Amino acid sequence: MNEDKIKQLIKILEESDIGEIELSSWGRKIRVSKGGLNSNGVADSNVVRVVSENKGSTSPDVEADRTSAEQPVDDNHIEIKSPMVGTYYAASDPNAEPFIKVGDRVKEGDVLCIVEAMKLMNEIESEYSGVIVKILIENSKPVQYNEPLFLIDVG
Repeated sequence: MNEDKIKQLIKILEESDIGEIELSSWGRKIRVSKGGLNSNGVADSNVVRVVSENKGSTSPDVEADRTSAEQPVDDNHIEIKSPMVGTYYAASDPNAEPFIKVGDRVKEGDVLCIVEAMKLMNEIESEYSGVIVKILIENSKPVQYNEPLFLIDVG
């Protein structure tokens, strides 16, 4: 997650009554929370903490997130699941062509879709190279964390 997105999360958190936001995306996890201890060791609601864990981390939570995002359906097919709760968009604009269609060949890093979460547009990128076998959700529909979005043939 880049610095601008982290700043947007902090701004959303500061302007809301929410105490903490935690997002997991393809083996990376970030948690932004209000409150904490000030320099005197006293609880301070004006402190914003950002905790980030990367793929290389040995944290069991990060490892669990990574494995739950990629479920093999059979030998060559893998479900790609949503890394967050939000609204699924197949294209960057209602009048634009979708990022992918069934039968498209994608490579690692290609944008598959957008999941909007709290007014942030999050591009979901493929972690695999292969062919899109099935799109499992309709455009503009709500999506849950870990809900299957695509079936990709990596064989």
